[in-house]
This record gives sequence, C-alpha cells and structure tokens, in this order.
Amino acid sequence: MRRLRLFVSWLLVSLILFSCSAPVQADSKIDPNFEAQVLQVLQKNPQAILDSVQAYQREQQETQRKAQQSFIEELQQKPKAVIAQSPTKGAGKTVLVEFSDFQCPYCQAAAGTVREFVTKNRDRVTLVYKHLPLTSIHAQALPAAKAAWSAGQQGKFWEFHDGLFAQQQQLGEPLYASLAKSLGLDTTRFDRDRNSKAAEAAIAADVQLAEKLGINGTPFFVMNGRVFSGDVELTALEQVLSQAQ
Repeated sequence: MRRLRLFVSWLLVSLILFSCSAPVQADSKIDPNFEAQVLQVLQKNPQAILDSVQAYQREQQETQRKAQQSFIEELQQKPKAVIAQSPTKGAGKTVLVEFSDFQCPYCQAAAGTVREFVTKNRDRVTLVYKHLPLTSIHAQALPAAKAAWSAGQQGKFWEFHDGLFAQQQQLGEPLYASLAKSLGLDTTRFDRDRNSKAAEAAIAADVQLAEKLGINGTPFFVMNGRVFSGDVELTALEQVLSQAQ
C-alpha cells in the first residue's frame, strides 16, 4: 500500500507539473497509454489518491505553521527587521502587522476598526502595513498599492491609504491623481515614483513574505504571537493587546 501511495503521489505531481509547464495548444495530445494508466489508477485506488492528497495538504500546513512561527519569533525579537521600510503608525512596543489589499472589501471594512484601535492605543501599538495586492481578482489592487507607496515617499502614505479606502469604488487613475493633488504632493515625482522599479520591488518583497507565510487572503494580521484574518472587531484587537506582556 505504501508503494502504491508513493506511485499515486508521483502520478499527481507529474500531472500538476505537466499542466503548469506545458503550453496549451489546440493540437496537443496526451499519450493514450499514459491516459489509460491514469484512469486505471483513479478508478481502482480512490482511497490511495485521497490519502496522498491529504498527506500533501498536511505537509503544506506544517510548512506554513513553521514559517508563521518563525515570523512571529522574529517579530518579537527583531521587530525592526520585520518592519524594514514599511509604513508605520503609532509608537508602541506591541507590533501589529497587517497584510492588506486596497481593492478588497474586507480590508476596507477592517480599515476603520484598525484606525480606531491604533488611535486609541498609539502609545502601546505600532501598526505596520504590508502590501498584498490580490491581482488575480482585483485589477486595481497593484496600481493602488504603487500609488500609496509613492505617496509614502513624500510622507503621505496614511492619508493616501485612508483616501483609497474611503473611495474604494472609484479606484483608478483619476482618483490617484486627485488624491495626490489634494494632499499637496509633487505630482511629477508622484508619477515617477509609482512607476519606478523601486515601487515594484517594495511591493514584491511584501508579496513574497506573504507567500512564504502561506497567506492567501486579506486582510491578515499578526500581533502578540497571534495570527488572525478577516473583518476584525475592535474588541478582538483589544483582547489580543491585553495579552501582551
């Protein structure tokens, strides 16, 4: 049975790699013998396939758990390394890291709660913003992130951040230009910065960190050794903060 499961695992991996790497062409064909072998395995060994999939999922979950635990430890021991060049708000010892997407409705809903929480506890909490634009479902997530990053180069990240969420339904070039002008930004520099390689690199670094931690949705938070996600409530944030030593 173990050899069978190993074979099934190899078979599944082979199919995944084939589907991900082979270009789709109208006249492409699968070897009939290979196809017959796959169908035979699927029909005769459904439990072995299920076991292989579940084992893979457990392995992925364990890898994610270890990555998140390592991140939590680094956040506690070397917060400056985690914060790096990310925008921050507040001046407390407890660090709240948020991964967010400007086009995500759940992030918009959480933004007000997080703002109230940090304002109320600004001497106890430091909020760190990490970009996680979900580009596969949000067309304006990346352009908005670049615009906010660019505003941050002129010291106006949080004002731009609030403006984007307040007018989330209008995300697009007219809004970015309007916000830059209303905030008194140097618009020439704003346009140059948001289209720069530096903007791409900064956002890509945040995305890579999120991928390493196994984060696939927004908003996602890390604070006081805890990870949580979704439209958080103020009481929940207060409870996590109260547990800080």
